[in-house]
Amino acid sequence: MAARLQEKYRNDVVPALRAEFNYKNVMQVPRLDKVVVNMGVGDAIGDAKVMETAMAELAVITGQKPSSRKARKSISNFKLREGVAIGCMVTLRGEYMWEFMDRLFNVAIPRIRDFRGVSPKGFDAFGNYTLGLREQTIFPEVDIDKVTKARGMNITFVLKTACPVAESRSMLRKLGMPFAG
Repeated sequence: MAARLQEKYRNDVVPALRAEFNYKNVMQVPRLDKVVVNMGVGDAIGDAKVMETAMAELAVITGQKPSSRKARKSISNFKLREGVAIGCMVTLRGEYMWEFMDRLFNVAIPRIRDFRGVSPKGFDAFGNYTLGLREQTIFPEVDIDKVTKARGMNITFVLKTACPVAESRSMLRKLGMPFAG
């Protein structure tokens, strides 16, 4: 059974985008390849348990086990050594991606305090969109009592092929991304 948002993409978004941008072929319609969720954990330099906690929270949020990211070079001002784990990330594809996006658009983002929409300026030249969140507690899966520190995360929506920003923005808006303005 396909995810609810995936069905919406196939049945509603693709025909609407074909009509809006006059695509002759279905393969010209922009489509998502993956969603990458990245959480920086700079506090993990001094305490390894912080990294374990962050990875557990990211696993609960995404439904997939994260991989740790290590420092590429040493920086003495930050007391950082090469090879020390300082972040974690998850790449979501397929069913996990659609389910995560559905929960993000319909449950998590509306829980942000004083929310007026996400910035429409997070697009790169290839039509990919990056969204920054200030804390992980907006996701209902995270137990607020067990959270020791609010951690931010970056969520990147990567498209299969490069497309203009207007087309990418239109696709995400039709999927339910609440853009400001």
